[in-house]
Amino acid sequence: MFQNQYETVFILTPVLSEAQVKEAVEKFKKTLTDNGAELVHEEHWGLRKLAYTIQHKNTGFYQLVQFKATAKIVATLETEYKRDERVMRYLTTKLDKYAVDYSERRSKGLIGKKNVESAPAKEENAEATTAAE
Repeated sequence: MFQNQYETVFILTPVLSEAQVKEAVEKFKKTLTDNGAELVHEEHWGLRKLAYTIQHKNTGFYQLVQFKATAKIVATLETEYKRDERVMRYLTTKLDKYAVDYSERRSKGLIGKKNVESAPAKEENAEATTAAE
């Protein structure tokens, strides 16, 4: 079967302890792997302020997981989200080829961080051109 790459972000209720958050994340990752999905990347964004109130709460634990799977597995995962009281919101999107390329470069650290080594090289080139003039 053909597998697409997906990205899911879910928000867990802020009343959970760190251990309970880890347990919930592991539960959803296990749901994916048990159904044949391949985990690609994972980020724990921590406790963040919500843009608007959800279930009378102003904060939540954010988690991002990227994976390769079939559409049937995505439906199974979203059913698990709906059944779990700890999940306040979730969003799963299918990544196109440009988003896949961007996320691979971001996870390798090639995007989002300034390249410190290139700055001195530019200064040396600028000095060399002014000296040549």
